[in-house]
Amino acid sequence: MNITSETVGFSGAAGDRLAARLDLPSSQAPLAYAVFAHCFTCSKDTRAATYVAKALVERGLAVLRFDFTGLGGSDGDFSNSNFSSNVGDLVAAADWLRREHRAPQLLIGHSLGGAAVIAASAKVPEAVAVATINAPSDPSHVVDQFSEHVAEIEAEGELQVQLGGRPFRIRKQFLDDVAGSRLEPLLGHLGKALIVFHGPRDSVVDIDNAARIFLAARHPKSFISLDDADHLLSRRADAEYVGAVLAAWAIRYLRSEGAPS
Repeated sequence: MNITSETVGFSGAAGDRLAARLDLPSSQAPLAYAVFAHCFTCSKDTRAATYVAKALVERGLAVLRFDFTGLGGSDGDFSNSNFSSNVGDLVAAADWLRREHRAPQLLIGHSLGGAAVIAASAKVPEAVAVATINAPSDPSHVVDQFSEHVAEIEAEGELQVQLGGRPFRIRKQFLDDVAGSRLEPLLGHLGKALIVFHGPRDSVVDIDNAARIFLAARHPKSFISLDDADHLLSRRADAEYVGAVLAAWAIRYLRSEGAPS
């Protein structure tokens, strides 16, 4: 199936302009729309986001992927952002789709983006399905990536740290925000179908996180092992596998909600 990709933008939670890309099937009206939330300090153009979206579009869905505030092509200061603002950016993305096309029925999140889609799901009532990919069960898990600097951040109020070989300024407000964010109560009342993708060899977010997410949620829920895939789904085949399985799973729920078939 041919794919049309449009560069779009909208205002995020703090009013900053967020850069986004809307991937659509070019030969038919989309079965439904989805929003993809990328991993911590990543962007909408990661291999995972790109190839998962491509696999979904090839199966008839449209996917909006965007850069969180202060990342990728989006405006704003990353140091002013936190988990709560990521959730707000996600809701803003869903609002834009609702205004311009159709509200998203599927929310997809990779790593910390997976935690964010769980937290945002109640604010997107049209969403009937949620997918997490190598996601932490607790947003504060992300602090493990710079744990050696936590004491200094708390003492000084902020600090520039290296994440993935790039400098990012982390402020104490970020630590406070993730510490106060809990997913388990939300998962118990998700009210949407859930699919959890996770690799047992993930060295960044241990697979025990997937077990906690899965056990906290009610049915309908599904779990898919990603075997030897790494945390970032850096191999194209792994990302395309997630997209193909996700599409087959999601369409069952999307069509039941009246999406065109």
